[in-house]
Amino acid sequence: MTLTIALLELAAGFVLLIWAADRLVSGASALARNFGVPTLIVGLTIVGFGTSAPEMLVSAIASLRGNPSLAIGNAVGSNIANVGLILGLTALIYPLKVERVTLKREFPILGVIMLVTLALMWNLNFSRIDGLILIIGLAMLIAGMVVLGLTQGKSDPVAATLVDEVPQDMPTRTALMWTGIGLILLPLSAHILVNGAVGLAMIVGVSEAVVGLTIVALGTSLPELAAAAACAFRKEDDLAIGNILGSNMFNLLGVLGIAALIHPMQIEAILLHRDVAVMFAITIVLFVLVWRRKGPGLIGRPTAFLLFAGYIGYQSTVIGQALAG
Repeated sequence: MTLTIALLELAAGFVLLIWAADRLVSGASALARNFGVPTLIVGLTIVGFGTSAPEMLVSAIASLRGNPSLAIGNAVGSNIANVGLILGLTALIYPLKVERVTLKREFPILGVIMLVTLALMWNLNFSRIDGLILIIGLAMLIAGMVVLGLTQGKSDPVAATLVDEVPQDMPTRTALMWTGIGLILLPLSAHILVNGAVGLAMIVGVSEAVVGLTIVALGTSLPELAAAAACAFRKEDDLAIGNILGSNMFNLLGVLGIAALIHPMQIEAILLHRDVAVMFAITIVLFVLVWRRKGPGLIGRPTAFLLFAGYIGYQSTVIGQALAG
């Protein structure tokens, strides 16, 4: 494989993957609504899954093909990109207010999920049992979201906005068509992307984990970037932050869980000591800088610049170490 072909496969894979995920979410959510599933539940489950679908498919295909480092790098790298790049870049343009409920609910839940994931990774091995534990955690998270959404209804701004994302007038035939197209193109585009990523790693002479942490993580995070930018433009601060924190939860529980269930994985030590450590550090820095004893927190421009600079510094370190090694 030549460098040109590898880059073309990466580009085509990213474009198809993101488009197919969007079509699948639209079709499946409309189909569920047309068959009588309450719109709130559709929004909290199918639409909520939407932005993490690319990471899940890429990691699943990578695991099936025997490229576990790419799967782990994609999940961890996406979480770092979500906080450092996406929240940092978005808040540089428009400072984001963080509601008390987010500081008291979403951040602690994400913290617990990160600690559980770290405990499972500590022996540098992801077994199917570990994957099952993460998938059970994902099921509990979704169940909690649904219960909370049904309890609070549209008084919860995140739930209300997810409901608004469910197509209201898509005919069942059209919904079936988009669902089918999404189901076919998602794994196909993920296969093309993984093929390009593995080829690029071989040509450049770096590990698959490095490609997963950099190019693939950035590409699969593009839906989150688009969603955050749209939310900032509409001044829906809570949804922008809720999408990012929710995506990070789904990445650890769903992306890693599915990958480990498909194929047990050995974890490179550097992934734990450098990349997982950075994921913890950037999340803790975000929480500390936005925490307020009273009232909502704020991701102001100084905090946003620090997050963005941290992400750029991290990416430079990963690429520099890979090329030097």
